[in-house]
Amino acid sequence: MKTATGMWAEIVDFGSLYRAYIRARRGKRTRAAVQDFELDLEGNLIQLSNELIWGEYRTGRPHQFQVYEPKRREVVSLPFRDRVAQHSLVAAIEPLWERSFIDDSYACRPGRGIHRCADRVQRMMRRVQRRAGRVYALKADVRQYFASIDHDVLKRLLRRKIACPRTLGMCDEIIDAWGRRVTGTATGLPIGNLTSQLWANVYLDALDQHVKHDLRARNYVRYMDDFVLLHHDKAQLQARRIHLEAWLADRLGLELNEKTQVFPIDEAHGRGLHFVGYRIWPDHRRLRKSSIRRMRRSLKEMQRLYAAGEISLAEIRQSVQSWVAHASHAQTAGLCEQLLGSVPFARGPR
Repeated sequence: MKTATGMWAEIVDFGSLYRAYIRARRGKRTRAAVQDFELDLEGNLIQLSNELIWGEYRTGRPHQFQVYEPKRREVVSLPFRDRVAQHSLVAAIEPLWERSFIDDSYACRPGRGIHRCADRVQRMMRRVQRRAGRVYALKADVRQYFASIDHDVLKRLLRRKIACPRTLGMCDEIIDAWGRRVTGTATGLPIGNLTSQLWANVYLDALDQHVKHDLRARNYVRYMDDFVLLHHDKAQLQARRIHLEAWLADRLGLELNEKTQVFPIDEAHGRGLHFVGYRIWPDHRRLRKSSIRRMRRSLKEMQRLYAAGEISLAEIRQSVQSWVAHASHAQTAGLCEQLLGSVPFARGPR
């Protein structure tokens, strides 16, 4: 575990906070909050450092808004100075867990992501298929994951790795600044916080370790609150589903939602694994239909905004290239041509 003096000094150091500011502003330099902070950058960083050193730092009031794709979620945007503070904190504590996270956890981790996750799932499918001739999947999704994270459980998990009282105090302050109480228990982390992304992985790392080391399940992958177990024996996966539902409720206070099920990966009948934005089979994958619908809606909206002069071709190109890069990891060449060719862009009323 990190020592008390070393970790806290690292977090509150002016140089650490400046590097945190550089990371926090990435892709956001034109936003008013970032520009306001930069008007007195040195003074703001010194003030933030002093508040942390003297134990006066408190998380600011967040801005809450909703996003609707792929489903309705409430997202939190903190004041910029709080994002700087969280970047400095995460830079100091993330390596404690990164060394011990399993290789098959892919969300919000350096060098990983949905494409490597999809590749890994396919390799596992092929391995099971080669050995047994068939593949079954247990596809599980935690019900309202971020809203269900128990503050007391999370704090205990953090204390397994962090020995610094002042760092733990900062973590506790950030955790306690958000949540709701159900029968006396505080629960919930805000979607959108940098710390929430790390702590969500810390929370379910307990599940990862149990599945990999206690159950010795080789073909297991998790992407945030979605996880997959693959096996040739349907009965074994059904038994593991029952076991994991009880284990998650008992150890972490979590429930699996109604979409959790065991099913065959059956190419003949079109039954693939819907995971990380793709429909996956052992030898190929396609985009999920919901992803195609969202892109079609986005193109129509960008078409409207461009006609009204509210968006530039450069902004459209950036958005389209991002989606095409995602689509290129599946069998979608003809789809991309058809979809992008169906929406012309022109100035003026349509």
